[in-house]
Amino acid sequence: MTTYGTIPTTTSTGAANLEYLSRAKQRIQTGLGTRRSWNQMFTLDSLNFPHTIPESLQRVKTNMVYFRMNYAIIMLLILFLSLLWHPISLIVFVVLMAAWLMLYFFRDEPLVVFDRVVDDGVVLTVLSVVTFVLLLFTDAIENVLWSVFVGVVVVVVHAALRKTDDLVDDDDVVDESGGYVVGSSS
Repeated sequence: MTTYGTIPTTTSTGAANLEYLSRAKQRIQTGLGTRRSWNQMFTLDSLNFPHTIPESLQRVKTNMVYFRMNYAIIMLLILFLSLLWHPISLIVFVVLMAAWLMLYFFRDEPLVVFDRVVDDGVVLTVLSVVTFVLLLFTDAIENVLWSVFVGVVVVVVHAALRKTDDLVDDDDVVDESGGYVVGSSS
């Protein structure tokens, strides 16, 4: 019996994998879409010292919201660079990043374990603890802690020095405390 020209009614495994990869690509592009231009972030005219401590705290708060994706990329890059001299830790980090991508970032549906829906907060907490413990076992915890410390210092210093008066986009709204609510519809 020939089946030329028939259209299969079930999706093959390859098609399901391609669909998963295309959804993952779309989510990455959506996530990176919230990333601000590096030129805008490092405009020399927008860098100066704040006059008061409350002004610097407000700048940090506003810039953390506005440049959150850029700051996350900076932190991950610093962490990655700190692990270059620890190949086992780097391999563990890459495997953990795959787990993070599959279990947290690329999921369309809630995670179900033993017929129970697992909350995103629980997934985030478990992945964070597992990441910390596994990196602890690779004897690179000192590098990880130092890289996180350096990353936080770099991010906070930039956020305090970057003026916020030129950050408003069409999609952004200023809330009652003077901070920006990015991507809010009014």
